[in-house]
Amino acid sequence: MDPLETTTSRTLETVMRFAAARQRVLAHDLANLSTPGFRPVDVSVDAFQESLRDAIDRARQGAAPFAPQDSETVRFVGQEVVLKPRPRSENILFHDRTDADGDRLLSDLAENVLAFRAAAELHRHRTAQILSAIRERP
Repeated sequence: MDPLETTTSRTLETVMRFAAARQRVLAHDLANLSTPGFRPVDVSVDAFQESLRDAIDRARQGAAPFAPQDSETVRFVGQEVVLKPRPRSENILFHDRTDADGDRLLSDLAENVLAFRAAAELHRHRTAQILSAIRERP
């Protein structure tokens, strides 16, 4: 068994892949924020987290290897996370027929970056601990 291929490592890698893919979606929304008629899209973070939680629970119970299930907007293809974003449709339409909320979009971008950085830092720390244990040096 590869000591770096644990459920924790795979979970953190999946979180980073999801955050990276969502960042592209949010960046696209931000780039088109002032485009007349543009409707921003996004994916359900709650659905992703629920799928991840279920995969972790099944793996810890030994019922199945770590394998998150696809949701309506998130698919897991091998090691990749493929997003199928949907219109947000959470705001009223403005006079230019957009419903883009710049503050909300920037908030989502910041939250997404923080999720990626937290997962990356945890993964880096965990990998360093395992490698330190293998070398028997701190």
